[in-house]
Amino acid sequence: MALLALEKVSKRFPGVRALNEVSLQVEAGEIHALLGENGAGKSTLMKILCGIHQPDSGEILIDGTPQHFSSYRRACAAGVGIVFQEFSLIPGLSVVDNIFLGREPRNRLGLIRHGVMLKQANALFERLDIDIDPQIHVHHLSVADQQFVEIAKALSLNARVLVLDEPTAPLTPTEVERLFTIMRQLREQGVAMVFISHHMEEIFEICDRVTVLRDGEYVTTLEVADTDAGALVELMVGRRVDNIFPDHHSHADSDDIVLEARIRMAGRKHTDYIQLARGEILGFAGLVGSGRTEMALAMIGAQPVTERQMQLEGHKVTLKSPADALKRGIGLLPENRKQQGLILPFTCADNITLNHLKHFQTRPPFISRRREREAVEALMDRVRVKAPGSDTVVGTLSGGNQQKVVIARWLERGCRVLIFDEPTRGIDVGAKSEIYALMKTLTAQGISIVMISSELPEITGLCDRVLVFNHGHVVAALSGDEIEAGTIMTHATRQISLDNPTGSTDESVATLERAS
Repeated sequence: MALLALEKVSKRFPGVRALNEVSLQVEAGEIHALLGENGAGKSTLMKILCGIHQPDSGEILIDGTPQHFSSYRRACAAGVGIVFQEFSLIPGLSVVDNIFLGREPRNRLGLIRHGVMLKQANALFERLDIDIDPQIHVHHLSVADQQFVEIAKALSLNARVLVLDEPTAPLTPTEVERLFTIMRQLREQGVAMVFISHHMEEIFEICDRVTVLRDGEYVTTLEVADTDAGALVELMVGRRVDNIFPDHHSHADSDDIVLEARIRMAGRKHTDYIQLARGEILGFAGLVGSGRTEMALAMIGAQPVTERQMQLEGHKVTLKSPADALKRGIGLLPENRKQQGLILPFTCADNITLNHLKHFQTRPPFISRRREREAVEALMDRVRVKAPGSDTVVGTLSGGNQQKVVIARWLERGCRVLIFDEPTRGIDVGAKSEIYALMKTLTAQGISIVMISSELPEITGLCDRVLVFNHGHVVAALSGDEIEAGTIMTHATRQISLDNPTGSTDESVATLERAS
């Protein structure tokens, strides 16, 4: 008998059938992957399991006993815990306060028993074999440690069923392996886990079985050992996807330099040189924390620098802020699109025209909604946003379509340089393929792209050139056959001198200029 069973669960939202008689069984001591494209119904099914949504039909069974979870609290009381994709921790509280928030042990006078909380928190971290000070405030923790606190919080509920929704998205490879070690320990302790991830290699490394959903319906359940990535992708999207990357035909014009930047980051001794050609996809590669995003932010005036010399299409420009960069035609798709790139309660139209409303004014302060709607619908069609209409609330869209809305905003502003920071994080395989194809289409139209990515297949599959970052500096410029995973990692992980990361300063800049 399965520890957890969801039987023929259905759920409909206004105008949308989210789930249609979906079933899932998870054994004790099993890591069970739940796979599907964005919008396939994975999150809805898990929210029903955790009492956040109520099913229209179907039932939940724990140890064969039917359960009705009218709230998240009731699901927790029954031993179901979830680690959400977006953290639910309160940064200003301590770790121990976050773990026991709302259910603090108290004495007969109603006073909180802090000593008991600390003892229980330390026991949880000992069980997980991790070293975190329970009294430290959460905002002082790394993203990885916050993830582990979320897991400890779930286990403090005596969770026998643990849902992990995209838990590896914010983690480095080392931190991912640490998480997997903890998951293996929990498996040995008999915890049943549902693991949601868009990274196929993770499914095959850590999971025992996999259930595939498509368009809100159950497709199949397979032993991981009996399938492969290609077969799973085909089950997810309903068609064979042999190569998610478009044909590597470069649209870069190396004789037409759009952007040049000489930047010395605050606290650094040496200047880095960046050059971007028209129609080029330039990759920023390196480990998390290597300085890739910081360099991109410095290029648009959003990061403190000691020196910044910028040229756009041969003309010297001063970029003191992202607003200056936007006026010059440089747009940023941030790593965290939900917090930094979009206003989720707003419509697609509101998000796309947010930075350029003057363009639709008939006479200040009046806006022509007809002109705005026509422009937005044309842009949404251009980037292939899948939504009922321009008045659709952007928070209801899948991750891939949300990303396209951000792209549409910068195209509406006429941006000729786009910086993509982790453009496919949290996006399924089918949507990734669409984003990659869109990037190639944009470069064919003369738009230049800087792509920051932690996924080496993206770097090697899309980029015309790659700059490798290590300890805050560009340490290598690669092109052609040099753009290869092993070469990139060799430069990204090698020990360097912080006094002189790329050799002689003058020689290194000259070398990078020649390589560019």
